[in-house]
Amino acid sequence: MVLQDQELSLRNAVTVSQAGLQAIHAGSDQIDMSTLQTIDSSAVAVMLAWQRQAQSLNRSLQFTGVPASLISLISLYGLNDFFQVIGVSSPERH
Repeated sequence: MVLQDQELSLRNAVTVSQAGLQAIHAGSDQIDMSTLQTIDSSAVAVMLAWQRQAQSLNRSLQFTGVPASLISLISLYGLNDFFQVIGVSSPERH
């Protein structure tokens, strides 16, 4: 699943979370977050909900294109080992 929003914050967390939960339930095992330009701590809560959904279905979930600011929040909350995160790649990588 590729996030369609450029923002993941309190303003749209419920809508984005629901879309992700539906995608995970439908079989998605990867969430591409490379479109995100604006995040707040709500993004971590949404990721937790997605991760728990995947775990309840006995599946792994990978987050790709995660912005550095979100990686920092994940680290701040001590959740590095809870998520399989791949940061935003540099322009020369495909």
